[in-house]
Amino acid sequence: MKRTVLCSVLTLVIGFAVGVFFRFHMLPAPSSSSGPSTMNALAASGPSAAPAGFYTPAPSSVALEASLDRDDNGPLLERAGEVTAALRARNYVALAAMVHPEKGVAFTPYSTVNPDGDLCFSPAQLTEAAGRDVPLVWGVSDGKGEPIELTLDGYFDRYVYNADYAQAPEIGIDTVLASGNAMENVAASFPMGRFVEYHFPGLEDANLGYDWCSLKLVFEIWQNQWMLVGVVHSEWTV
Repeated sequence: MKRTVLCSVLTLVIGFAVGVFFRFHMLPAPSSSSGPSTMNALAASGPSAAPAGFYTPAPSSVALEASLDRDDNGPLLERAGEVTAALRARNYVALAAMVHPEKGVAFTPYSTVNPDGDLCFSPAQLTEAAGRDVPLVWGVSDGKGEPIELTLDGYFDRYVYNADYAQAPEIGIDTVLASGNAMENVAASFPMGRFVEYHFPGLEDANLGYDWCSLKLVFEIWQNQWMLVGVVHSEWTV
C-alpha cells in the first residue's frame, strides 16, 4: 500500500517537473524585431488595433465624390456645352483637356464612323496639330470622292464648326435628329458612350432643307467624368 502511494506521489512530481521544463525551455525565444508575420497580423487587425507609434491615416475631411450617374443628362449636357464653347473659340488647349486621355478623340466628316479611316488624336496630338500648318487626310469628300486634305483649322471650319452649333435650334441626346443616305452608326461604334447632337434643319431658307447639318459629340466616362471620344459631322449628302 505504502509503495503504491509512493509511486503516485513520484508520478505527480515528475509530471510537474516536466511541465515546468517545457514551459520555460521549449518555447521559441522572443524576437527583437517585428518580422513579416507580425506586420501582417497588425495589418490584418485594422487601424483601430494598431499600437502606438504606427501610422494610422486620419479620416478624410472631404467626402468621396459620388459615382457619375450615366443616365443623368445634366452632367452630359454640361460637358457638351463646354466642348461646344471650346470649338466655337478654337481653344484647342481647353478642348484637349476634355479629350479622353486613353482613347483620344476621333473625327468623322460624314455621319458614318469608320474606326479604320477616321483620324484619332490624343490630347497632346490635338494641341500639336493645332500649331502646325500641315494638311492631313481626313477621309474622302462626298460626291467627288477626293481625299479631304485640310489642316486642323481647315477641317474644323468645314466639318466640325461649320455652323454656330452653340445656337443650334435643336438638341438631341442619344438620338439621331436627321439622317440622309449615309449610315448612322454612332451608337454602335461607341457602345460604352453617349452622344449629344446639335442640329440645324437648314441654314438658308432658299435651300429648302438640303443644307441641314449636325454635330454629334460623343463621350465616355473616365475617372468619374464625361470625356470626349468622338466628333461626328453630318449633313445632306448626294
